[in-house]
Amino acid sequence: MNRSKAFGLWSAVFLGIGSMVGAGIFIVIGQAGSMAGNIVWLSFVFGGLIALLSGYSLAKLAITFQSRGGIVEYLVQGFGENLFSGSVGVMFYFSQLIALAAVAKAFGTYGATFITNTSDATANILAVGIILLFSAINLIGASLVAKSESVIVFIKLGVLIVFVIAAFFTIKPELLTLKEMPPLSGMVFAIGITFFAYQGFSVITNTVEDMQNPQTTMLKAMVYAIIIVGVLYILTSVAVLGNLSLHRIIETKDYALAEAAKPFFGALGFKIMAITALFATASAINATLYAVTEIGYTLAKEGNLPKVYEYHIFNSFEGLIVSAVLIIPMILFLNLSQITTVAAIVMLIVQGTTHIAHMRLLTQTQAKKPLIISAIIAMFGVAVLTLYSTLKSMPEITYYLVGIFAISFTLEILLRYFNQRTIQKQSA
Repeated sequence: MNRSKAFGLWSAVFLGIGSMVGAGIFIVIGQAGSMAGNIVWLSFVFGGLIALLSGYSLAKLAITFQSRGGIVEYLVQGFGENLFSGSVGVMFYFSQLIALAAVAKAFGTYGATFITNTSDATANILAVGIILLFSAINLIGASLVAKSESVIVFIKLGVLIVFVIAAFFTIKPELLTLKEMPPLSGMVFAIGITFFAYQGFSVITNTVEDMQNPQTTMLKAMVYAIIIVGVLYILTSVAVLGNLSLHRIIETKDYALAEAAKPFFGALGFKIMAITALFATASAINATLYAVTEIGYTLAKEGNLPKVYEYHIFNSFEGLIVSAVLIIPMILFLNLSQITTVAAIVMLIVQGTTHIAHMRLLTQTQAKKPLIISAIIAMFGVAVLTLYSTLKSMPEITYYLVGIFAISFTLEILLRYFNQRTIQKQSA
């Protein structure tokens, strides 16, 4: 029976790697580098350790509660079918929309580098355009782009690996010395942003129903994927900060990874890396748009997963349209740093809340209590540090977060009142 299952250990590992090594590293390397300087690699180390703690907790939950509902399922299992779990489930849906907005904004930013006399408006037009394009593709039900995902994953991994190897030949040792090291506080504050680059590991839990021997495969796949990606991120950060001065990182923070390709490959290297970023961000949007919008929307609105879990929505497009409408204003009115920071903090809070739910389920999951407690402390601790570090430069972040929480709880109350629905358990 297990032979018919689609995911073995390494197929699950590569799914996780493909989900993580997408838009995240192209977005955050410059932003985190501008905060942590030449020790940003340490931020990626700590971000990876936090991801491992969170991955352990989610893997144990996935093994026990085998459902494609993922985090929403674990919240309901831990807190019950009530207002709180429903509100956090809605918040999870919003967090995915914010992440999609960040990815689209990154696409627009990299795309704008190919156009002379660019402005923020150019990047916004490209960002909105890519959301509308893939929304249309999903509405039509085309599967060509979905089938090309494995090719795109191979391309972006290949380019990153070639970049890292080549960039080490042009590293300027003086840029990595202690003399150039900024205060350690910058490295600590950058951890929340680097954690955003690891987002995607939780997708492994959604494969549990199609996984061979999940009791032994799930946790291994999670750990292997995060460690492999962590090593790649650390090497990439050293390569970037060893080739660009801190001043240049700050100046080009929205596309620093492409800028760091110039010393070895010249202008052509910049273009190749920028094109790779376009592929990575476009594939990330395509790969998650349906799951995040239609499935997340249906869970939030009706409390159940769609009965048909396939890549076509001829008769099911409400969630996609509503979600696209919500994503576009975020693209137009927030800059990349704001969107990335909000997405990182909300994801940390949602996952931290999920680990609190796990504490109520320890007798069923048999997870190690100290590791779950550590995951909770790490999630909320980093969320607070990230928020604190942005209070001076982006004080509006606090208002955005309060707004997201308020909207999530208000929507949950309205849905319960008018639709008489609750987000229900998908597994016994």
